[in-house]
Amino acid sequence: MPELPEIEIIKNIISPYLKGYNINYSIVRNKKLKYLIPKEIININNQKIINIKRRGRYIIFLLQNNSIIVHLGMTGNLLIIKKYKKILKNDHIDLIINNNIILRYSDIRKFGFWIWSDKNYKKNKFLNKLGPEPLNNKFNSTYLYQITQIKKIPIKVLLMMNEIVVGIGNIYSNESLFISKILPYRKSNTLTFIEIDILVKNIKHILYISIKNGGTSICNYIDPYGKKGNFSKFLFVYGRNNKLCKICKTKIFKMIHRNRSTFFCSICQI
Repeated sequence: MPELPEIEIIKNIISPYLKGYNINYSIVRNKKLKYLIPKEIININNQKIINIKRRGRYIIFLLQNNSIIVHLGMTGNLLIIKKYKKILKNDHIDLIINNNIILRYSDIRKFGFWIWSDKNYKKNKFLNKLGPEPLNNKFNSTYLYQITQIKKIPIKVLLMMNEIVVGIGNIYSNESLFISKILPYRKSNTLTFIEIDILVKNIKHILYISIKNGGTSICNYIDPYGKKGNFSKFLFVYGRNNKLCKICKTKIFKMIHRNRSTFFCSICQI
């Protein structure tokens, strides 16, 4: 599913096509995704897009007096349509922009959602309890170390809790823990400050590198131009169970923990 790097890439690509332009109207082909599409989005008319923001895995379209909050779920994509393109079964929403661009939302599993909010989107119930952004200075070694000493849960589980830090997700938590030489199921309170400092730096590094390489396309993710991300070629452990570790040449293990696939090297990680 798209995580922070993929959402950041999507935001960066669509912004020049939408920022400062008007949504003439919408075409909603499926009114029920994870939630019902609000009537304000269905009936939207001549609304100027002031700005586009990202918060965690959410994309926020800031309008003059309101905002639209979009979550892509597991299989959602936003596409920039410059000329006629055949409408497919999973193309649920089009925003018709006054520069002859269409922003199309496609979602195979329909776990994504679009919601209408007032201008103060940060207080929306989906966003108001989110933790710091991992690429922000508020996410630092001191902050994470203090959390790890209180929670006393597997470190990978902690990294995927959105109230602690947003957008790292399964792929990037696996990768960050590998290059930090930390086992994913290790209890958080056993980590030293030095280990946490290394982990925080590596989380930021992994996310930056993924953004630079177009994100990770494991299943359905494509960018708004329809291109797949290239970061999958740089993966050390995620999706590589029974393949040889790129560092020590022993087999990568896979385990299911709290319904999520976890990948690690029992030699390189301690």
